[in-house]
Amino acid sequence: MTARILIVEDESDLAAIVTDYVVAAGFAAEVIADGKAALEHAARAMPDLIVLDLMLPGLDGLAVCRALRAFSDVPILMLTARVEEVDRLLGLEAGADDYLCKPFSPRELVARIKAILRRTQGGEAGRPLLQIDEAARSIRIGSHVLDLTPSEYHVLAAMLRRPGMAYSRTQLLDIVRRDNLDVNDRTIDTHIKNLRRKLAAVLPEVEVIHSIYGVGYRVDW
Repeated sequence: MTARILIVEDESDLAAIVTDYVVAAGFAAEVIADGKAALEHAARAMPDLIVLDLMLPGLDGLAVCRALRAFSDVPILMLTARVEEVDRLLGLEAGADDYLCKPFSPRELVARIKAILRRTQGGEAGRPLLQIDEAARSIRIGSHVLDLTPSEYHVLAAMLRRPGMAYSRTQLLDIVRRDNLDVNDRTIDTHIKNLRRKLAAVLPEVEVIHSIYGVGYRVDW
C-alpha cells in the first residue's frame, strides 16, 4: 500500500517542490498550509507520516505536534529555519521523530521520510518495528525495550535517525558529551561494544552496527 504523506507547509513554492519529490518517490502527498486545518484533517484521516513546518500561521508546528501526540503516534518530520540547538530539542521533545533545517535538499527529505517509515512500519527483510521514544529516552525493538544507559541511548538514537550514514568517533563524542561526561575515543568504542551486545540479544541474526575502517561506525536498518 502506498504511504500517505501530509505536508503542512505555508510556503507554497516549497510545498510544491516537496510534493513533487515525495510523489516521485512513490508516495501519495497532500498539502495543507494551516496548522489548525492540518490537525483537524489528521484527526479525520490520519496519514502515514506528517512533514510539519515549525513556523505556521495561527497554530504553529510545535503546538500541532503536541496536539497530535495527545491522540496519535503518527511519525512527524519537522521542518524549520531555526538552527539553534534549543529549537531542535524543543521539536524532538514535543514528539517529532526527526528534524530538518531549511534550506534542505529535497532528496535528503525523501531519504529521511523513507528512514522514518522503515523504523515505524517495520524494517526491511522482516525486521521488527523500531520505535524511538524521545520523552522516555528509550528505544523499543518489537516488544523489547533496550536496557540502555543515557549515553548509549543518545548514540544509538542519533545513528538510527540517519541509517547508512557513517559517524566518526568525534561526532559520536560530541553526542555523548551532551551528558557533560569526560569521554574519549575508548569510551565510544566501549559504548559501541555494549550496544552491539544488547542489540544481538534482541536481533541475534542481524548486524545493526558496522565498523567503517578509518571513519567510525554506521547503523543499517
